[in-house]
Amino acid sequence: MTRSVSPLAEAARHVVLLVGAAIILLPFLYMVSMSFKAPDEIVSNTGGFFGAQQPMLDEHCAVTALSSDLCMVTPAWHNYTKALFSNPLPRYLLNGVIVTASIFLLQVLVALPCAYALAKLKFWGRDVVFGLVLFCLLIPVHAIGVPLYLMLAKLGMLNSYAALVLPWTISVFGIFLMRQFFMTVPDDLVDAARMDGMSEFSIVWRVMAPTAVPALIAFAIFSVVAHWNDYFWPRLVITGNQNLFTPPLGIREFRNGIDGNQYGPLMATATIIVVPMVVAFLVAQRRFIEGITLSGMK
Repeated sequence: MTRSVSPLAEAARHVVLLVGAAIILLPFLYMVSMSFKAPDEIVSNTGGFFGAQQPMLDEHCAVTALSSDLCMVTPAWHNYTKALFSNPLPRYLLNGVIVTASIFLLQVLVALPCAYALAKLKFWGRDVVFGLVLFCLLIPVHAIGVPLYLMLAKLGMLNSYAALVLPWTISVFGIFLMRQFFMTVPDDLVDAARMDGMSEFSIVWRVMAPTAVPALIAFAIFSVVAHWNDYFWPRLVITGNQNLFTPPLGIREFRNGIDGNQYGPLMATATIIVVPMVVAFLVAQRRFIEGITLSGMK
């Protein structure tokens, strides 16, 4: 028999969820709101969510002493155009795409065979290896940052895409997640593939990988968001080449470039960087939930 939930308990549960959602969303809504406002509206906290959008004189026109109607812009247009063109933000976004996509593809190339071996192959020491994978999950990234930096420095790989990508090609979380998913795949499917003459590598990429699409999408969201938003490692290895800056480093440079008092363009920059991640999650939301719950084959 199923236990019935009282209306009061159900209402309390929804109130807690709504409060939690509000706490999480308020900083993002505030960021978006400030990206639409004029400087005086941000300082005085007026103008509503989108601001009054009253036309104002463009800074370039003010410097050149021009005041024609062609020089009047709305705050939202001004904030976003300045975010995109006053600093090479498109270049930073392209770097973010290159780095995160490269890391994810290399992580998949390593994680899938490793996860298959831990889930479906029987060999001496398999449980020990899996225990080491779990142990590596406990090691924070910052603890290995200095050794990785020294190795890259000795190899002459600092200030390069390789320095941003190669240290993260092995993801123990990806191996763990894919191993847990592969454990739900029936052994009969693997045995049937072997009887058809498929090699173990063929089974990984032609049988197991297609069944693991929900788990791969879930892992992709974790991996891409983590490395798209990473500030610590790019700040450590990219010091002399601004063309290799990732989006978080781009925000820092934009913040310094506007002298810290024009928060509208700064918030517009942050919004542009955040929006792709939000859209990607919303598009893959159903698959993401399937992958996390490890539903496996039906």
